[in-house]
Amino acid sequence: MPRLLCLLIAIISLATTLTVQGANEAEIDPPQPALTHAQQPILDKPLVERYILDELKALRMEQQDLERRLTIEITDRELAVADKSLNYANVTVTYFFYIIAGVASLIAFIGWQSLREIKTNTAKLAAEQLQSITEQYEEKFKILEQDLKRKSRIITKNNREIEIINEIHTLWLHAQSAQTPEQKIAVYNEILTIRPGDLEAMTYKADAAMEMREFNWALSLCNRVLEVDGSNAHALYQRACAFACLGQEEQALSDLEQAIENSVSFKEVAANEDDFTNLRSNPKFDILIATSDS
Repeated sequence: MPRLLCLLIAIISLATTLTVQGANEAEIDPPQPALTHAQQPILDKPLVERYILDELKALRMEQQDLERRLTIEITDRELAVADKSLNYANVTVTYFFYIIAGVASLIAFIGWQSLREIKTNTAKLAAEQLQSITEQYEEKFKILEQDLKRKSRIITKNNREIEIINEIHTLWLHAQSAQTPEQKIAVYNEILTIRPGDLEAMTYKADAAMEMREFNWALSLCNRVLEVDGSNAHALYQRACAFACLGQEEQALSDLEQAIENSVSFKEVAANEDDFTNLRSNPKFDILIATSDS
């Protein structure tokens, strides 16, 4: 888990660096036509992809190595416990027989019991002692077995999670290279099949629906995201676009204002968004853009 946490931190740091570099380049270079949010790549750096895949591979190898070492360690412990238990039982029975032999000799000498009775009683007592020792160590073995099963389940769960992360990462790369909105939606549906309720996949699916001019569909997807995360800036922005295209200016302006408050990066995107053509004659839209600039 620490390696997975470090991996997530590295991705966030790289995304921040790319944002700062993009801002610096925007200040130096002459303004270029802004891309729509749907055209902006998610991860367009091959080195980042390679780094993520290498880290995931290393994490899987560490999990497998941990499972192997854990199995060997527990097996060694079980053998050590078994060896100690047998040695203890052997020593106990040996001394017990010495004591019984001495007492039996004394009793036989005095004449209280016959040798047959002494032998029978000795065997019975020894069997009871061995049974007691066996039950104690059987209980210990059960505890060790339960602990091993629990750790094995954790390792299996972690391996499955790594496989899911690899598969989803591959699907995101396919979505990035998709040429049409229909192809993107098909990839997002696969991601949602693997991980139902993925807010990011649903948001980008709404983005693709906007490209297909399916405004009501995009609005429904954004509503589902906002029911779970009401401050999701991307979903608020997409819903504002859908409202604007449907002619609901007040709702569009309200969602756009919240999106900019939660993520200032949407300010510049909104200023060049084609879906907000109907809002450009609205004074409130101009005030919102001007206020966000300050």
